[in-house]
Amino acid sequence: MSDHDSSGAAWVTAPSRYFESRKAGYRCPDRPFSVYIPMRDGCRIAADIHLPTGGDAPEGGFPTVLVLTPYYRRFALAADAPAGTEAGPNIASYRDLFTPRGYAVVTVDVRGTGASFGTRDSFRSPAEREDSREIADWIVAQPWSNGVIGSTGVSYLGAAACFLASTGHPAVKAIAPLFAVWNTWADHYYPGGVLLNKLASSYDELMIGLDHDRRDILANLPYFSNPHFAGPQPVDGDDGTLLRQAVQEHLANFHMPDFITEFQFADDTLPYDPGFSALSFSPCHYADQISPDVAIYSISGWMDGAGFSNGAIARYLSLPRNNQRLLLGPWDHGARTNVSPWRERPEAEFNVLAEVLRFFDEHLMGLDTGLSEEDPVHYYTIGDETWKSAKTWPPVKTRKSLHLGAGGTLDAAPGAPGDESFQADFAAGTGANTRHERLAAINTTDYYTDWAEQERGMLSFTSAPLETAGTFTGHAVVDLHIASSEADAVVHVYLSEEGADGSLRYVTEGVLRALHRQESEAPPLQKWSWPYRDYSRAKAAPLVPGETARLRFALLPTSWTFAAGSRIRLSVAGADIDHYVQLPHGRPPRLTLKLGGQDGSYLDLPWTE
Repeated sequence: MSDHDSSGAAWVTAPSRYFESRKAGYRCPDRPFSVYIPMRDGCRIAADIHLPTGGDAPEGGFPTVLVLTPYYRRFALAADAPAGTEAGPNIASYRDLFTPRGYAVVTVDVRGTGASFGTRDSFRSPAEREDSREIADWIVAQPWSNGVIGSTGVSYLGAAACFLASTGHPAVKAIAPLFAVWNTWADHYYPGGVLLNKLASSYDELMIGLDHDRRDILANLPYFSNPHFAGPQPVDGDDGTLLRQAVQEHLANFHMPDFITEFQFADDTLPYDPGFSALSFSPCHYADQISPDVAIYSISGWMDGAGFSNGAIARYLSLPRNNQRLLLGPWDHGARTNVSPWRERPEAEFNVLAEVLRFFDEHLMGLDTGLSEEDPVHYYTIGDETWKSAKTWPPVKTRKSLHLGAGGTLDAAPGAPGDESFQADFAAGTGANTRHERLAAINTTDYYTDWAEQERGMLSFTSAPLETAGTFTGHAVVDLHIASSEADAVVHVYLSEEGADGSLRYVTEGVLRALHRQESEAPPLQKWSWPYRDYSRAKAAPLVPGETARLRFALLPTSWTFAAGSRIRLSVAGADIDHYVQLPHGRPPRLTLKLGGQDGSYLDLPWTE
């Protein structure tokens, strides 16, 4: 099946239908012009400006779509590059969609990257946030600008759009953060309070390749391996001298493995800068400075890393306003792949940027796009293979509870009290075709094809066959009563569908470090519709070996229809060597789940039949 927006009747006017009617009245320029924009401290930021051509400019100028990237606004091309070689793979889709439809597109190498000067002192540095304010000042002062700015982009670029909006700049009217975090610590590097064991090093390799102009490294990375790429494009008028000076400054950039491990707890601060915490590079930290007038469209996918969909939902919940929207599809990070097992082809057919165009047309151009007639929430149900809409999140209020029982059952009612034990296997993992690989710039297209093999060694509980089909949408929550032989543990939980034919399909997963089991009330700018914890050092509590503790936490959200005759399967593990650090170090715990009775462990699903 397809993820095209014609699947279902979720829209009054489907995004593709709007896009077909939105004709391009301009062309992209043959090449952009580029400049250095000076910052408050003298740092020079490289920017490309793509202005619509082939038509009359509107009176007052063009609205601007600003894209802030650390992944090169544009590559220089080798002399032997074939005609038509794309020099801006990171920004081409924004340029080619928005510029012909009357938007100026400004793409910027953020501080310490590309042709820009300066150094990066953190991941999404607060200094970058201040730069974005000054870049907006520069844009509105240009004769081609009408004083209206929007911003969008995938991942880092989407979070940068949030940073821009949080400056409170009056020109910023709308942002569309795509596949972007809200809390960098919890959504990205420490899901469930557990450090992802390979992500920091893979990111560091990418950024050394880019920031140090190490083409030998980039040659091994799928998105940047074109042999005709010749480093960052200098700005107009630079013979390469300034670019070489800028790259020399980049050699002092931070390194992610060293940096992110400074924040073992979410409230840790840099030892040399007590005012700089993990929240300092998180969009949620500055969200109270986003004007209520700024329209926001958060877009993510059900297989978007280990928490990016949580970020999109938390952003939506934390900034209640009439002009905010949420879209969740059957996608991996960046919607490069439709992850549904029932897809017709791996490529996503839904045009995400076409929906962003409609959103920007409404809020930046002031066009009547019919967007006000649409529900604010749209999501795709895997299995049904249809789009649905809702007026609120979460869209489903009814719940279904299944209790872990003796003999590996999942039952509608708790059984007799008992327990089930297993030894954490620190050599066990979930393989190399999971939701995590895309974040490491691995070009994954087939997900969890070996799931039955990977899940086989886990402690599992399986329901009776479903009499009728049922759909769960949102966050499944596990309520586990568990004892450990050690003072800490990591608990991984996986949800699967066992088909009537015996096949096993991965649905979703969740993880929690037992040290972080204490729940808290969600603060206003990190509203969750699932159990919240602040992952602070202050609230961290070791387990008492042998004593039962309660671990209640959510699995990553999805919308999935279980077929009639299928079984719901819950699996528990104590490690995933392929993606997460193992805790406690060198001490694999023996874990005992409490079953049945009043304090037995259970699964709670947002469920409709």
